[in-house]
Amino acid sequence: MAGTNHPDAPEEPGPQPAFVLVAPQMGENIGAAARAMWNFGLDALRLVAPRDGWPNPRAAAMASGAARVIERATLHDSTAEALADLSVVYATTARDRAMTRRVLSPEQAMAEARSLAAGGERVGVLFGPERAGLANADVLRASAVISVPTNPAYPSLNLAQAALLIGYEWQRSAGTLAEGPRPGDAGRATGAELDRFLEQLTARLDAVGFFFPEAKRPSMVANLAGLFRRAPLTEADVRTLHGVVRALAVKQPGRKPRD
Repeated sequence: MAGTNHPDAPEEPGPQPAFVLVAPQMGENIGAAARAMWNFGLDALRLVAPRDGWPNPRAAAMASGAARVIERATLHDSTAEALADLSVVYATTARDRAMTRRVLSPEQAMAEARSLAAGGERVGVLFGPERAGLANADVLRASAVISVPTNPAYPSLNLAQAALLIGYEWQRSAGTLAEGPRPGDAGRATGAELDRFLEQLTARLDAVGFFFPEAKRPSMVANLAGLFRRAPLTEADVRTLHGVVRALAVKQPGRKPRD
């Protein structure tokens, strides 16, 4: 409860998801999200281009007893940079999206996340700006979407509420831990590894005129990215796909754009 201290709070949390706040607008909201995280022993906070800069004294003041989260927060210029080392990402969004993504409840998502983290995967949860939420380009970087069954007439949660809800489900999932990947199993590819592969694939497809007509190129690129990000690709899978693209680039001559 408010004002209550817990001296037995964990000093070094075990495997946990990184909470990634994309373009948060107010320092107070960042501080409130940090408090919500630390309520449940989470301290891995990443900030992407906060509107009012960083560090922010208003965030520190609002964080109160959760200063540890603020002090350990890392600053990133882009969502891609913030997710580069993560292999599984969940996007929180209240909007209906015309995207093919697994949609999970907070309970389902955090039970899965805990299992994956216990098996050595690096997991993250994306939270969007307070006014508009996550952009489609950010949601496309996620493996799945977290949808909260709120009132359809008023579905929006503020940043701290969303962080509190996800943190609560993360803590609650400790009692329902499923068996994670066994030691020695191949790890999932990170965001940075997928980015490099998609850049290579897109460049090769550009070279052979695949994206035609040009007006449809953005949606075709997004669909391809979504296809590979939805699949639980391992590092070995991505190396194999790199090899496939390189082989096709050597063996297959360029061709004219399709009519």
